[in-house]
Amino acid sequence: MTDGDARVSQPRDQHGRPLRDLRISVMDRCNFRCPYCMPEATYGEHFTFLSSEQRLDFDEIERLCRLAARLGVSKLRLTGGEPLLRPHLADLVKRLRQIQGITDLAVTTNGALLARQARELREAGLDRVTISLDTMDPELFQRMSGGRGKLEEVIAGIEAARAEGFPKGLKINTVVQRGVNESAVLELAEHFRGTGIVVRFIEYMDVGNRNHWDTAQVVPSRELLQSIHGRWPLDALPSKYPGEVATRYRYVDGAGEIGVISSISQPFCGSCTRARLSSDGVLYTCLFATQGKDLRALLRNGSSDEALLEVLQNVWRERTDRYSEERGKKGGLENHKIEMYYIGG
Repeated sequence: MTDGDARVSQPRDQHGRPLRDLRISVMDRCNFRCPYCMPEATYGEHFTFLSSEQRLDFDEIERLCRLAARLGVSKLRLTGGEPLLRPHLADLVKRLRQIQGITDLAVTTNGALLARQARELREAGLDRVTISLDTMDPELFQRMSGGRGKLEEVIAGIEAARAEGFPKGLKINTVVQRGVNESAVLELAEHFRGTGIVVRFIEYMDVGNRNHWDTAQVVPSRELLQSIHGRWPLDALPSKYPGEVATRYRYVDGAGEIGVISSISQPFCGSCTRARLSSDGVLYTCLFATQGKDLRALLRNGSSDEALLEVLQNVWRERTDRYSEERGKKGGLENHKIEMYYIGG
């Protein structure tokens, strides 16, 4: 580690939480139009996305990640929109892989473009891939992707990634909505049992302002676990690390494990160590944020590393976010949350 990469005072926020994870949206566009994230009615052909000049370039992303690592960040996740739409993404992965202190480098994707990129991402040093997949029913899948997705392409991407042998494996993220895809849970669990791929079932969240979220659409994790346990008995597993968002369970018959993410029924704000960076360089300290800190302007006006480090430290030290634990107490602020496609899930 060079002097320029040396760690500095590692900040803690107003609730004593350290900064450990940085999620980076490298692309605000997506090739799907999932109703709970980017509904076609809003993000149709006339919607204006960021230009390439407005997005952070790879030099800027790498610089911020190096600085974040000096503050204690050890996990980087590339998200979108759809990150695999970003040209030459493997080049960025290769650069981030070289940063001292980064022990976990991952991508979250819808998987449609994964088959053609899995090998170069693995060779670039990517540790792990998470694929968003909400059903194994082709017709329902197409409907849930806004008419733009094909299930067979995603399955091909998953198989290609599995064949590459990513060192920290593959995960499937499934957002469960009552009246939409809760009936798909058992089929998803069955499909990936025994494959080494972990499915994580996520309670439907009120991210952004476009998905017309209602608590009636939430299927509590305990209900999902009862359903799965009734078919394949489960045992609870301990957390792998402090702040792990998923609660883990293993199949008693040895066919692997699943996870549930219960941010509605059992919020876990108290252990949240995550910050998020938008494609155009705004830093947010919560998935449900209403505002962030513009870092792009600082990057492009000649700010020194030390000045940027001070900004990052101050943003984190001033953080008070506990949205999921305080849900329903924020009044009008709930109507102005940042959209998920803009900062990643």
